[in-house]
Amino acid sequence: MDNRADERDYLLLDSDRYTFFVLRQIMGGNCDLLLTDHEKMIICYSGAPYPVWIWTPDDLLPEFLEQIFMVIKENGLIGCGQRFNVKKGLASYLIRRAEKDGFRLEISVNMKVYDCPAPIRPESRVDGVLHLCTNEDESELAEIIEQFADEINTDRKNREAYLEDARLFIESGTMYFWKNKHGETVASCKFNPAGELASVNHVYTRPEYRRKHFAENLVYEVTRIVRNAGYLPMLYTDSDYVASNACYEKIGYMFRGELCTVSVL
Repeated sequence: MDNRADERDYLLLDSDRYTFFVLRQIMGGNCDLLLTDHEKMIICYSGAPYPVWIWTPDDLLPEFLEQIFMVIKENGLIGCGQRFNVKKGLASYLIRRAEKDGFRLEISVNMKVYDCPAPIRPESRVDGVLHLCTNEDESELAEIIEQFADEINTDRKNREAYLEDARLFIESGTMYFWKNKHGETVASCKFNPAGELASVNHVYTRPEYRRKHFAENLVYEVTRIVRNAGYLPMLYTDSDYVASNACYEKIGYMFRGELCTVSVL
């Protein structure tokens, strides 16, 4: 096993460029753990509170599945309440295999992956305007990032860490609010470009403004910005959020693949 990724690993990810978009991004940065055989396994953990990403091809033999389990176990990842983003076949194996060693795992999130070659203007228009976040929005953005993390019950941090995230998001120049006609921030969204793709993420609507089509219009406008900049927009969604998935599909997002998060209980 090697702890450095090279062009062989990026070529492997080309076959799953949508589902493992985030892995491609974090693999080139500073990671707490990176292990690869450059052929059938890439394990990457950027650090707490984020999940471990494990890429594998679709046609793995049982003995290789066992090898993957032993690698993550020997690196202390099974018994520490960790989460793993993996393909469904590997998820099923990890759950069954971990039980033999006295660990309980479960699929906590089933994800769908979409891209949007041609954005479609929403039929339901809303009041307000798109707002590119600036330094003046730092405190409010940190609050929204914290609310988003609390709602999905993941990636929890302290207040200073949320403020640092807000500063980084603002510096990226890709963080947006939707402000209604009263100047109130009702929803947020950003995008992360990498190569030819750009991931649309951190889509959040304050609870009192939901089901009013603000997020639909915000994501559409951000998607147009991404497309006009020459990137192919893509995003991850929770399969169980039927309304959100329908919203994305209405503005032109097309289903491209599936992934799941396995959590240690």
